[in-house]
Amino acid sequence: MLDRLATRWRGLGAVELPSSPIPGDVALEAVSVSVLRGGREVVTDVDLVVRHGELIALVGPNGAGKSTLLGALAGDLSAASGTVRLDGRPVSGWTVHELAVRRSVLLQRIEISFPFSVLDVVRMGRAPWAGTPAERDDDEAVADALSDTDVADLGEREYTSLSGGERARAALARVLAQGTGILLLDEPTAALDLQHQELVMGVARERARRGTAVVVVAHDLALAAAWADRIVVLERGRLVADGPPRDVLTEELLSLVYRTPVEVIAHPSTGVPIILPRRGGGV
Repeated sequence: MLDRLATRWRGLGAVELPSSPIPGDVALEAVSVSVLRGGREVVTDVDLVVRHGELIALVGPNGAGKSTLLGALAGDLSAASGTVRLDGRPVSGWTVHELAVRRSVLLQRIEISFPFSVLDVVRMGRAPWAGTPAERDDDEAVADALSDTDVADLGEREYTSLSGGERARAALARVLAQGTGILLLDEPTAALDLQHQELVMGVARERARRGTAVVVVAHDLALAAAWADRIVVLERGRLVADGPPRDVLTEELLSLVYRTPVEVIAHPSTGVPIILPRRGGGV
């Protein structure tokens, strides 16, 4: 199976390889982007710039359009209007292979029904580099990804035998092994315990520090506040706030967007916002 994947990428012909990411350069740009799903507009007129070297968290209530916007940024969903540019070129102007060496995408659900080992699944992330000079880095990239996600000891286990949290980390390892300059992660911490939530966000933060552009869809506002450079808030498909966590995560805005009273307090040591629902007193 893995050999067939590599052969498939080789068979797609010459590919324009990306240059090394430079922190501060624009990686992705959405300009007046609207997206339809099932005939309904679920993302409306969004403008967003994503730069190399930063970690952006997309937040908002269920149905706000976070995953849809991520799919449009990845080029997996077409915009009904507006333009998504990747490395300065409309995302539709890149071939499938060229996209695969520029951006990696972690979906909410990864369905693998065949009895592949964890090591096999992670190695799949290297398939787009087959036949390129980067192929020589395959072993190192896979080993680093396994270690970063704390699944190195699960390498010989069948992916289908893992717990939900272990599968989530193995799927993330595959995406990290792909070694692209853009990481698009849809709820990477949803199935994880406290330890591994922190580990995964720390890995995302470290990749951004190295120059990768990272966009994470998140539901845990406090977790997003602790790790992200910027918070982008969506409501009913529209971008309603974009900026540093302390500027964006206010009681007024979050209470309005989430339609429930919210309290924001500063962490006593770091000052990072901690977001809590405002609950009534009493027993």
